[in-house]
Amino acid sequence: MSSIKPMGCRQCQRLAEFLDTVKVRYPDYYAAPVSAFGNENPKLLIIGLAPGMHGANRTGRPFTGDYAGILLYQTLYKFGFASHSESVSADDDLILTDCRITNAVKCLPPGNKPEPGEIRQCNSYLTAEISELIIKGGKALLVLGTIAHQAGLRALGLKLKDFPFGHGTVHTLPNGLILYDSYHCSRYNTQTKRLTTEMFEQVFEKISTELAKN
Repeated sequence: MSSIKPMGCRQCQRLAEFLDTVKVRYPDYYAAPVSAFGNENPKLLIIGLAPGMHGANRTGRPFTGDYAGILLYQTLYKFGFASHSESVSADDDLILTDCRITNAVKCLPPGNKPEPGEIRQCNSYLTAEISELIIKGGKALLVLGTIAHQAGLRALGLKLKDFPFGHGTVHTLPNGLILYDSYHCSRYNTQTKRLTTEMFEQVFEKISTELAKN
């Protein structure tokens, strides 16, 4: 999967220009399209929404250095997918096992809200990532939120109406992959208790049980 890198991509003018301004304001920030992170031969591919301003956009690693990554990496560690319970920088010694993390949109969007055209434009990267997951024997997708859910289905050429999003829902896809839905582990969702630690761990319990069969 290391061959799939969006570095240098400027296909979305709004996002490219926004990253230019961010880089001027924060010269030490990564401020570029963020590639996937994790095991090169994963059983599980986790799909988030997009880099956060002071998280992946700063560090260059998905869900690293911001609030949204706290629950994710703690849970990955608890279920044996990560060597540590936190991810603080791209050059720490964190290792993911059987797992890889990416985003539906590789660039930081203004207001954390990518436009529909930007999501579609970036979908080719996700299509390639999922295709390589399948080629290498991967078994599962975990999507964090509705946008990631829809992006994953589009990348597979599937109809959104046939696989509705719902937290905790599990879809067996025509190609044999299993799609797991979860609310996004954002600050808003966790602080409002829309997504609790228990709810998130229940999703990972399903994933771990299924992967253990293979």
